[in-house]
Amino acid sequence: MAFRFIPSEIPEVILIDPPVVADERGFFMESYKRSEFAAFGIIERFVQSNHSKSRKGILRGLHYQKKPKAQAKLVRALTGEVYDVVLDLRRGGRSFGKWMAVTLSGENKKMLYIPVGFAHGFCVTSAEAEILYMTTEEYAPNLEAGVLWNDPDVAIKWPTTQPTLSPRDRAWPLLRDADNNFTYSVQR
Repeated sequence: MAFRFIPSEIPEVILIDPPVVADERGFFMESYKRSEFAAFGIIERFVQSNHSKSRKGILRGLHYQKKPKAQAKLVRALTGEVYDVVLDLRRGGRSFGKWMAVTLSGENKKMLYIPVGFAHGFCVTSAEAEILYMTTEEYAPNLEAGVLWNDPDVAIKWPTTQPTLSPRDRAWPLLRDADNNFTYSVQR
């Protein structure tokens, strides 16, 4: 069994298609294998795992954690379906301020690797969804930051214009005003 690593339109963000063996009993899959990830260049050590459950129309994001505790993430949907979005925060890079989105679902079992320097968010498009993501740094509330989900300069094409948001996610600043200490550098 082998993982397929698929670079996205922002090459550092990687869509991962895990090996799945299915039969009449259900399925078995490897969701992470350090040796294969490292062979592709994803060498981070994951130190925390988070699990969330949300209803249709709930949007969580766009979140990130600043240096010195910036987090890379490995995200997947256990159940349901989400429109998963990443936004490049790395000043000085060609893709600064650009976003991309993929559909992650319990059915397609795909994962998304998000390196340091990106904000992350998702909107639930099924009745419910459970998301599991691993991070390379533990949660540090004093370094938590975000970008407003509907920043007109970023212009993310979310699947809804009326999402359910937390008060915190309603109050994040625009990208141009965000507290962001990331700069572009060649990775890998």
